[in-house]
Amino acid sequence: MVKLSVLDQSVASYGHPQGAAIRQTLTLAQRCEEWGYERFWVSEHHNLPSIAGTAPEVLLAAIAARTTRIRIGSAGVMLPHYAPFKVAEQFRVLDALAPGRIDLGLGRAPGSDGRTSQLLNPDRYASERFPQQVQELQAWVSNQGFPPGHPGHGVAAQPTGATTPSLWVLGSSNYGAQLAAHLGLPYAFAYFFSDGVGVESALEMYRSQFQPSAQLREPQATICVSALAADTEQEAWYQFQSRARWRLERNRGRITPLLPPDMAVAGLTTEDLSAIDAMRPGALAGTALQVADQLQGLAARHGLDELVVCTWAHDPTVQARSFELLAKAFASRLAVG
Repeated sequence: MVKLSVLDQSVASYGHPQGAAIRQTLTLAQRCEEWGYERFWVSEHHNLPSIAGTAPEVLLAAIAARTTRIRIGSAGVMLPHYAPFKVAEQFRVLDALAPGRIDLGLGRAPGSDGRTSQLLNPDRYASERFPQQVQELQAWVSNQGFPPGHPGHGVAAQPTGATTPSLWVLGSSNYGAQLAAHLGLPYAFAYFFSDGVGVESALEMYRSQFQPSAQLREPQATICVSALAADTEQEAWYQFQSRARWRLERNRGRITPLLPPDMAVAGLTTEDLSAIDAMRPGALAGTALQVADQLQGLAARHGLDELVVCTWAHDPTVQARSFELLAKAFASRLAVG
């Protein structure tokens, strides 16, 4: 059976303070642990009115204090913005708070617009050093050390400990897949960014080029998908309208907070409504059993034993209900099997 994990982005909803989105992430993490999810990941975005999650390392510390079993991690830290040594220190602290439960997912994309990216790191060429940054971070976070002559020789990321955060490479193209394979690291494909375009190529490249490492002997891959389950199919498609409208606006260069479903379709032109309808065939939405079937099929097609689910809903109770229903649907199938 496929294991389920969660990506929560602390989505900011229209009419709600952004701070509430952060607090709702904490509550959701606790509930997802109760429901049996494998991992709970949080993301990093900047200067987006629709996503309040800007500092995963801070948010993960709060989640660590409220959970005991579930793996928690970043999906991801946008490494070109930062010094690898500082990121290593942050995640060594997290590993001390939740030993053996920390995933450190790394991304190369800015998670922001160009101007905001420059404010985070004025070096315009930082992303070109991403492979070197990942390797340095890997050495520091695992206390491997550096040879004489390296600027980091003799410097340790503290606190040290018996366990080590697990590094993941995140991506939505062949670039991340190739890097993860070369370094022998787990790989997560952002399927929900582009409705899965490029996933077959990325996974094939990762698996065929994978080189075993001290962290990982065999390829370990997952994909992050957008899905929404509800008690009825009608309710799922009604709630789906919020994210569909957000995508419609994003495709036109406008990023807004997540609208409630009724407001999301109010006043739209026939052309706009047709564009939203065109999103439905590729969407994973419906009852828990319907969505579970879709997820199982997706995992089978791509040879995966774990999926990461991201759910956007204007009402946090709708989002939580979706994760609860999916967990119960997968648990019931596991019991039958």
